[in-house]
Amino acid sequence: MSDRKITVLDLLDLDLKGHNSLHIHCIAGRGGLSRELTVPDINRPGLALSGFYDSFVCERVQLFGRGEAAYLAKLKRENNMETIQRLFEFNIPCMVFTHSISPDESFLRVADKAGCPILQTDLESTEFTTRLLRIFMQLFAPRKTLHGVLVEVFGIGILLQGDSGVGKSETALELVERGHRLVADDSVEIRCVNGNAIVGQGANSLISHHMEIRGLGIINVSQLYGVGAIRESKEVQLVVKLEAWDQSKIYDRLGTETHTVDLLGVKIPYIEVPVKPGRNLPIILEAAAMNERLKSMGYYSAMEFNQNVLKWIESGEAQTAYYGQDDSY
Repeated sequence: MSDRKITVLDLLDLDLKGHNSLHIHCIAGRGGLSRELTVPDINRPGLALSGFYDSFVCERVQLFGRGEAAYLAKLKRENNMETIQRLFEFNIPCMVFTHSISPDESFLRVADKAGCPILQTDLESTEFTTRLLRIFMQLFAPRKTLHGVLVEVFGIGILLQGDSGVGKSETALELVERGHRLVADDSVEIRCVNGNAIVGQGANSLISHHMEIRGLGIINVSQLYGVGAIRESKEVQLVVKLEAWDQSKIYDRLGTETHTVDLLGVKIPYIEVPVKPGRNLPIILEAAAMNERLKSMGYYSAMEFNQNVLKWIESGEAQTAYYGQDDSY
């Protein structure tokens, strides 16, 4: 369940293209376009049409395919409008007819009277269901907006965080210059998909690919570096906090411990990178991205180094190197 309020009209107004397009339009019940979609799921109302309403999930989008349409035609031939009128007594957000099926005029009149939107699509039932559920997954996903910069480095989505002025945008600009891609600068909207993946994008799609560089101003990355330097969204696979170098703080020098940060209930790998003059942050982030890819493949450099050191100590060569071959105890 989501606390977002999405209406049927919002669904119709979505700017969906290509394999995401639902090809839907309203053919009746326009007075109910303000009805809210509260459950991101679909129901086939076959049992309800037969008069069995126990456990009828009326709060879902009701999908009418060829089977349901054929049963409606049967009810029309039998002049049985009571079942149809009983269906519209429930608070159904909307009904969708696939395969470009147009219901009978009497059905549409009942829908208009009840204020229940009737939508039509030329897609097949299975294809429409797949697309709508995928869109619901995005619309109803838990989300929040974070201050930071999201970039894609060697296929790894890195969320850069840190205090203002620490150099997040400048680091991201250098990464773009080195052939990587910018997803969003300054304001990043993240959402939890499938309960185990965090996907980030610009909080405002109109300005997400613009960057503020102090001393230079606002630049348009897609115009300067081409469309290959940007992407609309990316899964967050690593969080990097940039912070001013603190001499009193002990930073991780081995990397044997895995640190994570909680984003919308999902644990994401987390590292802190101290910033001071002379440190090449873009190269450090490239190495961090490649190291994260190795970890996803089951290879941990720090652990291998630790195991090799232990083997070296156990072999006795460490004592020989330390004490010298001529020392005896």
